Amino acid sequence: MQKTHPDGGFLLLEVLVAFLIAALALVVLLEGASGGLRATSLANRYEQAVARARSHLATVGGRAARLVPGIEEGDDGSGFRWQVQVTPISAGAAAGPSRQALFLYRVTVTESWEDSRGERSVQLTSARLQRQAPTGP
Repeated sequence: MQKTHPDGGFLLLEVLVAFLIAALALVVLLEGASGGLRATSLANRYEQAVARARSHLATVGGRAARLVPGIEEGDDGSGFRWQVQVTPISAGAAAGPSRQALFLYRVTVTESWEDSRGERSVQLTSARLQRQAPTGP
């Protein structure tokens, strides 16, 4: 013998369980969507940081500028900070009729920013070769 509900409807308990299941499914869906938005936002910030770091790296040691060992830093705006570090790696012997020595430098650019989980940064490193006139007679 099969039990039936009065008037063929649902019991209050069945309706509450259905609402609970729907609410849990909605929470899981919203959590997944917000996680995707956070990941997209973080990827966008990394992309901006790499572009800014490349720009700084391109300006270091241009044709007219001389590389000077040391650290420079500043604010890039929009919450980004930059640091450029120039370190001599080696010096070669003077060669050719100009008698200019070759110097090899390591140039490291760091772009950093703060987000909800702390400080994040990207770092680009390059080597630059520069001729330098002799300082003695």
